[in-house]
Amino acid sequence: MLSYILRRCFYAIFVLFGVATVVFLITRLTGDPVAIMLTPDATAEQAQALRHSLGMDKPVIEQYGIYLLNLLHLDFGVSLRYGEHTLQLIIERMPATIQLAGAALLFSLVVAIPAGIISAIKRGTVIEKGIMSLIVFGQSMPVFWVGIVLVLLFSVHWRIFPTGGIGGFSHIVLPAFALGIHLLALVARLLRASLIEALDSDYIRTARAKGLVSVVVISKHALRNCLLPIITIVGLEIGALLGGSVVTETVFAWPGVGQLLVQSIYNRDYPLVQGAIIILAAIFVLVNLIVDICYSLVDPRIQYK
Repeated sequence: MLSYILRRCFYAIFVLFGVATVVFLITRLTGDPVAIMLTPDATAEQAQALRHSLGMDKPVIEQYGIYLLNLLHLDFGVSLRYGEHTLQLIIERMPATIQLAGAALLFSLVVAIPAGIISAIKRGTVIEKGIMSLIVFGQSMPVFWVGIVLVLLFSVHWRIFPTGGIGGFSHIVLPAFALGIHLLALVARLLRASLIEALDSDYIRTARAKGLVSVVVISKHALRNCLLPIITIVGLEIGALLGGSVVTETVFAWPGVGQLLVQSIYNRDYPLVQGAIIILAAIFVLVNLIVDICYSLVDPRIQYK
């Protein structure tokens, strides 16, 4: 297990190196941030002086080398817009993003697991068709469209929830629903398919032949063997929740890393864009490593070499 974890960490370094390189190159294609930072009547000498103070007058390959060297010391640079350390700005916004992603994940699992189980048990009935129709409809809707519709209905028309911002429980309901509806549909459909296959297996017939009640058969035998694909998809979707929060946070004015990232792209804030994407990528890699380790806890037959 230890050798496997060390090997995965070694691979993660190359993944993050690739992400850092790609984001460095892409940000340089968005334009010159000096044009945004200066007033329209600024002279060429002022623009050149600012560009020199930011180190942007150096060759790109030299900027790239300095950028990688700073990353080795966890130095993501200073924000061009805010004049503060990029890492500090991201850390300040990260709790809001984690809160939103966690609420969306909790909402998805609380609804998706019962929906998937009921759909598998009641397959072929009107109940199963109704549940799956709603799930497929929810999965086909883009996040930004769902968010806008929720704001129009529950905030503008009915005035039940606030339109945006961070605060109490009422503020997180709509963003969590919009962000988690895709994961809800994905988990419910996958769990339904896995349970249908499991319920037709010989070991389930044996358990029922022993006189075990349906609740025990499903929860103790069938459901446990369906957890591996669920854990896999949830682990992958946690990264998607963090990435998808960019759209959701923008729609609902949620002050997280996603909204900060969008603002930094508009401002051509190279250090902030690079730092936010690298940190989100690192979280994604870490979550996937944790998911792989959880496999052996759910199914002891899985061994890592």
